[in-house]
Formats: sequence, structure tokens, C-alpha cells
Amino acid sequence: MISQPYHLYVERSDASMNMARFYAMSIEANLFGDVCLLRKWGRIGTRGQMMVHHFGREEEAVRLFLDLLRQKRKRGYRPRARLTN
Repeated sequence: MISQPYHLYVERSDASMNMARFYAMSIEANLFGDVCLLRKWGRIGTRGQMMVHHFGREEEAVRLFLDLLRQKRKRGYRPRARLTN
């Protein structure tokens, strides 16, 4: 059982470099009781790629989640800007 929800969706865009990327992560439990870190990334508007990491303990998954979050923030990924009407 996961003690609290972990979900992240960030984007990195640069029109001068024709770059529009997304990165998403979440920590979830699978049917067998393992804790999984699901990672998904790619160009905005595509399905992208996906990777799943399996852990025996939630703390290990959270540690990787936070490390990856720090890496993405350093590379310029930010939460999606809100659309204004």
C-alpha cells in the first residue's frame, strides 16, 4: 500500500531548438504488492516511451523519484503552464 500519492508531469519547450518534451512519473502498487515507479517521456503530442522500475519497499521508489525530479529540474523541465482564456 502506498502511503501517499506520487505523481509528476513536467514539460520542457524551446521553440528555437524545435524542442517540446514531456516527462511523467508516478509511484503505484501492482497486483502482487510490489511498489512500482512508472516513468513516461517523449515529445509532446506523442505516446512516448515508458519504463517501469519494481521495488520491494516504497522508500526505495521515493528515493529514485526524488533523484529523477532533481535531474529534470536541472535540465529545465517545469510544470505545464496554465492555458489562459
